Amino acid sequence: MNISKKKISKNISLQTDISLKDSEALVNKFIELIKFNSKKKTVKIHNFGTFTYKTTSKRIGRNPKTKELFKINSFRKLIFKPSNKIKNFINWYNCV
Repeated sequence: MNISKKKISKNISLQTDISLKDSEALVNKFIELIKFNSKKKTVKIHNFGTFTYKTTSKRIGRNPKTKELFKINSFRKLIFKPSNKIKNFINWYNCV
């Protein structure tokens, strides 16, 4: 299931007494804080999950059309690991 920031903002706006513009600002600020604080250390949100940066290793890639090989440099990417409570909820929801 894909969900956009716009849909999250709209749901927040509908379920609370704040405007759509304010809820969009809230979602954007939350994501900005997660990105910024994850660069320094692991960010754990109780009963939700953990955000952390992971460094990938250098590797060889291949263009599937031309079969041409090229080098992919290492880079850092933000990783989210859901808590067991979220995993159990998702698994339960998929079984129903």
